[in-house]
Amino acid sequence: MVFKSAYQLWHPLSVLNLSIWPVLLLVFSQRSMAFDPLDPFGNITIKWDVISWTPDGYVATVTMNNFQMYRHIMSPGWTLGWNWAKKEVIWSMVGAQTTEQGDCSKFKGGNMPHCCKRNPVVVDLLPGVPYNQQISNCCKGGVVSSWGQDPSAAVSAFQVSVGLAGTSNKTVKLPKNFTLLAPGPGYTCGPATIVPSTVYLTPDRRRKTQALMTWNVTCTYSQFLVSRHPRCCVSFSSFYNQTITPCPACSCGCHSKDRCIKSDSKRLSTVGINTPRKDNEPLLQCTRHMCPIRVHWHVKQNYKDYWRVKMAVTNFNYRLNYTQWTLVAQHPNLNNVTQVFSFDYKPLVPYRSINDTGMFYGMKFYNDLLMEAGPFGNVQSEVLMKKDKNTFTFKQGWAFPRKVYFNGEECMLPPPEAYPSLPNYASTESIIISAMAASLFWLLQLFIC
Repeated sequence: MVFKSAYQLWHPLSVLNLSIWPVLLLVFSQRSMAFDPLDPFGNITIKWDVISWTPDGYVATVTMNNFQMYRHIMSPGWTLGWNWAKKEVIWSMVGAQTTEQGDCSKFKGGNMPHCCKRNPVVVDLLPGVPYNQQISNCCKGGVVSSWGQDPSAAVSAFQVSVGLAGTSNKTVKLPKNFTLLAPGPGYTCGPATIVPSTVYLTPDRRRKTQALMTWNVTCTYSQFLVSRHPRCCVSFSSFYNQTITPCPACSCGCHSKDRCIKSDSKRLSTVGINTPRKDNEPLLQCTRHMCPIRVHWHVKQNYKDYWRVKMAVTNFNYRLNYTQWTLVAQHPNLNNVTQVFSFDYKPLVPYRSINDTGMFYGMKFYNDLLMEAGPFGNVQSEVLMKKDKNTFTFKQGWAFPRKVYFNGEECMLPPPEAYPSLPNYASTESIIISAMAASLFWLLQLFIC
């Protein structure tokens, strides 16, 4: 009964829910900069391990671990920056490079530093660089998987040789003012903090060694730093109601309305129309919602002990493919998923007492790439869930998700009063006819705005 009352509290159409929304918005607006309720422990941790001292500084291995369950770093990859505390220089790097060398005119001879800037900016190397420029977990073009998808790929690393710096634990000054673009804005990094030195095992696992010094930098994500508007929206439909609830108008803002392109425009045949721009400016299909991504949730069928949902993700951006995409949904019946078709699925349990959140993502080499807008710019799946007779209902929008995230961005949901409603009365024949009509409408929804 505890869970039932908790879900009644969060019910999308409940009176109680409406009454507490102002309080909840106030609380979460103050915490949203560093707290994601569906991934409360998610962050990117950047660890510096000093592995040796040099005559004028040190050599450090820098490791970036993405501990976020469903927010990965996609192409063109991460960009890491910081300010030196003194007048340090970078003599050399392995597995990464700075974007600028800076003014190194004070150095004479052939031994020139890799970078002399006070605020270096570092990017990952591309795959296929010579082996003498690589270290473990480097050279992936800055692409880093989310921890929930693939922990082994949720790491990136490089090695840096720092000069004109301290040569002991007492004289080293930690870098400051860290910035992380992944690939765009959204992350805020805290100060570097000295932590216990990292311990390593030798290849035979019989001896332990440790770094000479270790410090961590923690970066957290906030969607509000990226854009004032969401970047995805959600639409609903059901077998028991012919009405299709579209994404709200201008869900993602209509600032791109004058630059959008119609789906039947002759411009789409222009050579290079799909080529991404350096500023990542999208080229959106003209729609009512003006979002690059739409998620459609269709309540498809009702059985005696189970019910089935069909999901479709559609890309309306002609200039961007989404690799290793993720879709997160929050719904109370996700605690009893029986089967997921054509998507991989992983339950997310940030709070051990409640299992109502799941992550869907594409199967590798099958549908883990969401193509640009067009006939192939969508992916689909169905989910079969077992009913809990104590909570299951089609009334008051219960069958629709409470939250939806795409690639870690929260999507705009329709207002609760617009959800497809359950008819007050219906015969068996009318329900069957309604289900057939809704299925036809759902197919047409993939091709209309």
